[in-house]
Amino acid sequence: MDRRLRNRILLYLLLAGVLAFVMIELSGRKPVPKISAVTPMRENLVQSISSNGKVEPIEPFVMRAQLDTFVERVHAKEGQAVKRGQLLLELNVKDAQAQLSEAQAKLLRAEDDLRAAKAGGKTDDAARTAGDLAKMQAERDRLQKNHEALARLIAQQAATPDELAANDLALMKAQAEVTRLAAAKQEFDRGVKLDANRAALQVQQAQHEVAALEDKTRNGRISAPADGTLYSLPVKAGDYVKLGDLLAEMADLHKVRVRAFIDEPELGGLEPNEPVKITWDALPNRTWLGQTEIIPKQVVPRGARSVGELLCAVNNDKLELLPNTNVNVRINSRERIGVLAVPRGAVQAKGGRRYVFVVKEKQLGVGKSTLEQREIHVGIADATSYEVVSGLQEGEKVALPGDVDLRDGMDVIVVNTEAALHQGLTNGW
Repeated sequence: MDRRLRNRILLYLLLAGVLAFVMIELSGRKPVPKISAVTPMRENLVQSISSNGKVEPIEPFVMRAQLDTFVERVHAKEGQAVKRGQLLLELNVKDAQAQLSEAQAKLLRAEDDLRAAKAGGKTDDAARTAGDLAKMQAERDRLQKNHEALARLIAQQAATPDELAANDLALMKAQAEVTRLAAAKQEFDRGVKLDANRAALQVQQAQHEVAALEDKTRNGRISAPADGTLYSLPVKAGDYVKLGDLLAEMADLHKVRVRAFIDEPELGGLEPNEPVKITWDALPNRTWLGQTEIIPKQVVPRGARSVGELLCAVNNDKLELLPNTNVNVRINSRERIGVLAVPRGAVQAKGGRRYVFVVKEKQLGVGKSTLEQREIHVGIADATSYEVVSGLQEGEKVALPGDVDLRDGMDVIVVNTEAALHQGLTNGW
């Protein structure tokens, strides 16, 4: 074979091999992925906390039974607006009234005993004790004078020693009786003092008993202590109630308080005087506005949750929110005006840091772009977006998540931008 022909054949074979290799390489290469991207825009962001809560009256009046008895009459209805002093219900106080009469009689007797004790005891006893002592003292003094007179007469031989001895014996007996009667009067006076103290104590006890029974009889008429709404009336006529049982609850419901149960991780974002929006499933088209008042100082268990109890003041002009109802609470904890924002779905987290993939154009007019992984710092967040504090500039494009895993340095083709943003916000990225 001609040498030139052989070299030509070898050259053709070599070119065919190269062409086959190139074709194989091209056929195995993966296509460039297509992604959506968005240009961060300036927005007004409101960070909110949502939870559940319970409505409470701010200054409730709670009326309880002060004795064991029956409900005699009910003069009001639950949910009724009442005025101060308006009679709500009556309790049966006949037993208390009978006990009060007995206690009042007991008090009168105790007061009589106290007056007698302060006057020195019962008049007859005091007079008899003092009279016996005075009489015996006078007899002793008379015998003493007889002794002196008889002694002079004996010196003049006008009386006998036997007469003097008889007088001295009578004088000795009189002196002994004076001593006995003086001791008896002293004991009587001490007893009178003790009786006075005892009588004073009995008077005090009787007064307390009378006052308590008077309260019970007065508390048989349950009246409204202020203007307001009677939101709880759990008793009816004929019911038996015991001491301490709930009879009625009322309050001014134009302003109420909502006790919101905030989960522990969200407590750090709470501050006083933040706006609050209240909704109630029973009235789905109504919204009540208020503000936070008292920030939780401790965490308490509530079922399977650990919560802080946030107190919120709420305007209830139409009296539609009822005490003890369960409501939904939304707190606008922080607000930023005109900040650079990026969709939440475009932000990824790793090792406590947050980053996005910035789209870098390769050349003007060329469809391919490259992704750059870049760390950013974020501020507040709402349901759809993060506030970008640093790491991004206005006008830069950020890749949105899709069917492929994004990587630093990846070649991509951007097929959608602003429409992707609208779709991402709609889908809650």
